[in-house]
Amino acid sequence: MQNQQTFRPCDLVIYGALGDLSTRKLIASLYRLEKAGLIEDDTQITGVDLHDKTSTEFIEIAQQSLQKFLNETLDPTVWKQFSARLAYLKIDLTKKQQYKKLASRVDAEKRDLINYFSVAPFLFKHICQGLNQSGILNKRSKVVVEKPLGHDLKSSQEINDAFAEVFNEDQIYRIDHYLGKETVLNLLALRFANSIFTSNWDHNTIDSIQITVSEEVGIEGRWGYFDHTGQTRDMLQNHLLQILTFIAMEPPVNLEAKSIRREKVKVLEALRPITASNVSKKTVRGQYTSGFLNGAAVPGYLEEEGANTESTNESFVAIRVDIDNWRWADVPFYLRTGKRMQSKRTEIVINFKQLPHNIFKDSFQDLPANKLVIHLQKQEGVEVHMLNKVPSLDGNIKLQKTKLDLSFSDSGKEKPVFGGYERLMLETMRSNPTLFLSREEIEQAWTWVDSIQDAWVHQNESPKPYPAGSWGPVASVALLARDGRNWEE
Repeated sequence: MQNQQTFRPCDLVIYGALGDLSTRKLIASLYRLEKAGLIEDDTQITGVDLHDKTSTEFIEIAQQSLQKFLNETLDPTVWKQFSARLAYLKIDLTKKQQYKKLASRVDAEKRDLINYFSVAPFLFKHICQGLNQSGILNKRSKVVVEKPLGHDLKSSQEINDAFAEVFNEDQIYRIDHYLGKETVLNLLALRFANSIFTSNWDHNTIDSIQITVSEEVGIEGRWGYFDHTGQTRDMLQNHLLQILTFIAMEPPVNLEAKSIRREKVKVLEALRPITASNVSKKTVRGQYTSGFLNGAAVPGYLEEEGANTESTNESFVAIRVDIDNWRWADVPFYLRTGKRMQSKRTEIVINFKQLPHNIFKDSFQDLPANKLVIHLQKQEGVEVHMLNKVPSLDGNIKLQKTKLDLSFSDSGKEKPVFGGYERLMLETMRSNPTLFLSREEIEQAWTWVDSIQDAWVHQNESPKPYPAGSWGPVASVALLARDGRNWEE
């Protein structure tokens, strides 16, 4: 990865700076980078929004958001240094002439311009055209764009076309914040730097793979957005498929963005289509009903404030994914994601095959298979589930299940482990596109997901109900039971 590249100071412009993403995530991430000494001295940060605010008021809002979301006491010295970078401009993003206001803050000769789109997708084209007309762009200018990038292949192509009119592909940084997580990146090291895994990472030794991204939260005020999106588009199309590509891809030639992206696209191209002919056996859609979570009663999906009580949108999806290539022949990937589930968890479980013969039947009639478990949330870590002898002077060898912690060394634990946004902001400043998505990746993923969405329309079945606080519909258990397997709980 090109992370040794010399930094240049930046003009970071955040569009939608008073919105939820900016105040909850971006400001806090930038402050942590400041505290770590990873922001160049001359870097400037400009918040842009439609509200009538002064720079002083914006700085106060930033301070309040840090006090609320940072989970640590503000360091007065760091805050003084960080707040000195901040300024605010009121701009109506739909009016091209107003983008000229940015000229008072941006200096393309001295600093690289980074445009962070923390706004609704309908504004993307307006911002691109406004920036193009403003005269402040050059070949080093970048645009960072948040999901969702459309709601299907056609709308995604329209968004990407709008970017392509103004920016070259290497200037566009499409974010999936999961790709900034330390443990996701550790997959590269785990797989390609350790022969114990590199030579045992295929259908010969792996039985199945599970990826779970579960959330405790429900809709909670996002009804208007979510009911037009659904869990499949919101989570499966990006987060889960990105994790899958890192697990399943072939070794890249090197760690450059082009090499890694090429291998990820090959995985997406090899996904076996799910169509009307097999959608009933391969997928389960669910919608949460009222229940209990952490001891408190919570409403069902159709009982949320502002709900459309006739909605057939899914808040849960489980899918069996097959990859049609040599490495993964007959190895099922089970993906599930849902809201209002029993706990917040992002986890990858690599289930290895059982040994063909057991000489330890005094301990286990059937030897449990080894597992590699990779935790992305709540706590990040890697562990191997294996069997070990029970220490004793008994003449018999008895086995017990044990966990081998492979997370980080003691020296690594002393270093701060940053979240996804810190890393991705930093890599943008470094002009390193490795951890960002290419247009080809996104459109290939949409092609596969669109086929599933079309099959569900053809199937014309309502989502299966599941009580809030559970692990999803009973049908999702049956999805694995048909193959003689169970979800990891």
